[in-house]
Amino acid sequence: MTKIAGGKVDSHATARHALKRPPGEGRTGGEILVACLEALGVETIFGLCGHGVIGFMDALHGSRINLINFRHEQFAAHAADGYFRVTHKPGVVMTHLGPGMTNAITGVVNAALDSTAMVVISGDIPSQHFGRDAHQEIKAHGDATQFEVYKPFVKRAWKVQSVAALPGIVARAFTVATSGRPGPVLIDVPMDMFSRRAEVTIPDLAEARVNVTRLRGDSEAIARAADLLVKAKAPAIYAGGGVVLSEASAELTALAEYLAAPVSTSLMGKGSISETNPLAMGMTGFWGSKLSNQAVREADVVLAVGTKFAEADCSSWMPEYTFAIPPTRLIHIDIDPEEIGKNYPTEVGLIGDAKSVLEDLLAAVAARRPKRALEEAPRTAALAKDKQAWWEALRNVPGLDNSPIHPGRILAEVRALLPEDGIVVTDVGWNKNGLAQQFPVMRPQTHFPPGGFATMGFGPAAVIGAKVGAPDRVVMTLIGDGAMSSVTGVLATAREQNTKAIWLVMNNYAFGTIYGLQQHAFKRDIGTLFVDRRTGESCGPNFAEVAKGFGVASRRVERPEDLRPALQAALAHDGPFLLDVVMDKNIAVPTDGYWDILDIYQY
Repeated sequence: MTKIAGGKVDSHATARHALKRPPGEGRTGGEILVACLEALGVETIFGLCGHGVIGFMDALHGSRINLINFRHEQFAAHAADGYFRVTHKPGVVMTHLGPGMTNAITGVVNAALDSTAMVVISGDIPSQHFGRDAHQEIKAHGDATQFEVYKPFVKRAWKVQSVAALPGIVARAFTVATSGRPGPVLIDVPMDMFSRRAEVTIPDLAEARVNVTRLRGDSEAIARAADLLVKAKAPAIYAGGGVVLSEASAELTALAEYLAAPVSTSLMGKGSISETNPLAMGMTGFWGSKLSNQAVREADVVLAVGTKFAEADCSSWMPEYTFAIPPTRLIHIDIDPEEIGKNYPTEVGLIGDAKSVLEDLLAAVAARRPKRALEEAPRTAALAKDKQAWWEALRNVPGLDNSPIHPGRILAEVRALLPEDGIVVTDVGWNKNGLAQQFPVMRPQTHFPPGGFATMGFGPAAVIGAKVGAPDRVVMTLIGDGAMSSVTGVLATAREQNTKAIWLVMNNYAFGTIYGLQQHAFKRDIGTLFVDRRTGESCGPNFAEVAKGFGVASRRVERPEDLRPALQAALAHDGPFLLDVVMDKNIAVPTDGYWDILDIYQY
C-alpha cells in the first residue's frame, strides 16, 4: 500500500506510480497508431483537440499525416465525409472523449445513412479510472461504456484493451468500414493507451487499403433479369447512390444506351449518368421532376441499382406519384441483402457490387438481343423530347431578373461557371432540393448532398474535406443562411488552411423549406422567419462581414446582375471566399411528387 498526505491509504497510487515510471522499450500507443495509419496510406485526419487525445496528437508530430483542426467535432466528421465522397478513401476523425465524442455524433450518423466509410478514433478516460466518475466519463448503464454510445449507427465499435492490440484493430476497422456497404466504425482508446509502450511489429496493412473482392451476382438471377429486360416493352433504370459508390457510371450508362431505357436517379444517385445524356431524366420523388417520376411510374420493368428506395425519393411510397410496384416488375441490385424487397416486392434480387453485376447483366442482355437505337424506343424518345422542353421552360421562368434574387437564377449562374469536373456540396433547402432538380451534373462524384439524415450544417464543413480530397479542382458549397449560422466556425478552419473553396450562402432570412411547409399547412411563420420581433423587419447576419471577421474574403450580392461577376471573383481568388447572396424566400421548389406529411398535418 502507498500512503498519501493525512495518513490515508490511496489504493490507486500504485497505478499512478506505474504511469510515471521511466519510458520502457518499444513505441507508445500513439506512435503505433500513427504508424498503422501511415501504413494504410492515411494522409489527413480531421479533428479537435482534448486532453484525452494529446498523446495521439504528439505522435502525429513529424509524421506524414496532416491534422486539420476544427472548432467543433461535428464539423470534423462532415469534413471527413466530404473527403471520402471525393476520394473513396475512408475519412479519419479524431475526437476527444465525452462531449467531443457526442458532438461528432450528428456527422457520423450522416455518414452512416449516406454509406460513407469513416474511421472515428476517440479518446477515453484512463483505463484505471473506469467507473469512478472520471472527468467527462460516460457510464450511464455500466462502467467503461463510452464506446457503446456509437453502437446504434456504426458498423463496428472497438474498445482498445491493450497497446499490442492496436495494429489488429486498426486493420480490421479499415476493412469493415470499406467492405460491403461502406460506413463508419469507431476505435475507442483509453488515453493511457496512447502513452503506454509495447514492442509491436507494424504488419503490412496494404490489404486493408481497398475493398475486398467485388461480389458478383448469382448467374441464374442475372439470366432471369436479362430475360425480363429484353422482353420489356417499357423498361426503365433507377440509379441510386450505390452506383456512385461502386464507380459504376460507365457500366450503367452502357446498359441504358444498349436498352434505350430512360434513367431516373435518387438524390444520392445524381451524377450516375451525365444529365446531358438524352436518357437521363433526373431525380425522382417529392422534389423530383415530372419526367423522372413518369419514367419509372409507367415502366413495365424497373432495374434499380444501389438504392434503399428512401421516402423522399419515392413520394412516401404512394404509387400514383412515383413507383407503382406492382404492376411494375422490379429487378433490384444491391450490395446489402437487407435492402432487397424491403420497400417494394422484388421479382429478381441480385446481391452484389453494382459495377460487377452491371457488367455481367450487360453481357447477358447483349447475348439475347441487338442494341436498340433511341429511335426504336418511342416512349424513351418522347421523354427525351419533353425533357428538352422542360429545361427550356426553366430558362424562362418569370422573375429571374428580380431582386431579391430568384433561386433559379443562382443555380443557372453557378452552373454556367462551374467546370464539368467541379464539385458542388449542398446542405438543406433550395440548395439541396432545387439544385438536385434543376442543376445538371455531368460527372459522378461531383455532387455531394446530405442524403438520409439531411443534416443542416453539412455543406459548410464537408466542402473543406472535399477540397482536401480534390486540391486541383473547383470546389464550392451552396448553403442556406440557417446552415451557415449554425456552423460559422468552419470559416476559422478555412482561413487557417487557406482552403481554396467557395461558400455561397443562399440567404433568404428564413428556414425556407420549413417556412414553406408551415405556410402551406397552417398559414403561419412561427420560428421559421428570421425577424426583429420589435419591428417585424427581416434580420440575420451579414455573412460577408462575418467572413471578413474570420479573415476570409467575401462579397455580398443583392442584385442579379452582380451575381456572375461576384462568382468570377470568387473563382479567381487564391483562398477561401464567401458569397452572401440575398434570395427570395417566397419561391418554393416546384414538386411533382408527394410527401405524406402534407396529409399528416390534417389529422
